[in-house]
Amino acid sequence: MKFFARRWLLAGACALGLAAVFTSTLPSLRSTALAQSKMEMKMDIIDTAVGPGMQEVTTVVTAIKAAGLVDTLKGKGPFTVFAPTNAAFNKLPAGTVDNLLKPESKEKLKGILLYHVHAGDAIKAADVKTMKLSTANGKDLTVKVAADGGVWINDAKVIKTDVICTNGVIHWIDAVVMP
Repeated sequence: MKFFARRWLLAGACALGLAAVFTSTLPSLRSTALAQSKMEMKMDIIDTAVGPGMQEVTTVVTAIKAAGLVDTLKGKGPFTVFAPTNAAFNKLPAGTVDNLLKPESKEKLKGILLYHVHAGDAIKAADVKTMKLSTANGKDLTVKVAADGGVWINDAKVIKTDVICTNGVIHWIDAVVMP
């Protein structure tokens, strides 16, 4: 009988030890799970564009703010946004971006940016084919799938696809397309 009592006592002590370890690590497990769920939480186009991993499209975000399009792109959508990278904006003639960001150029900038947005569908890479695509600017973009599988939006090459957002999708392009 003593043998069984010792085993139960030892088992109870082990269980209490495990409970203590679990209880002491529970807060850190909770905070890790919370951080992970925030990273997995989908965000709208604007929140995504200013989030982690989007450092190469900060110029277009600045332009969106200057053109007053933040609320539009936070809207219901769905939208497909062809976001020129910072390098794409750097290809424009010197001073172009600075001039477009001026308050007196707001309407022109808005027109250019809306030419990079298709409203009504979130077109993912798997859905792309050679086609005309309407824009929020009112003018069509030409989408071309090349023989090598590359995708072109007018004269801009798509270099990153399917940045998924709650209200659409963002694709990075290597040039600013002009209406």
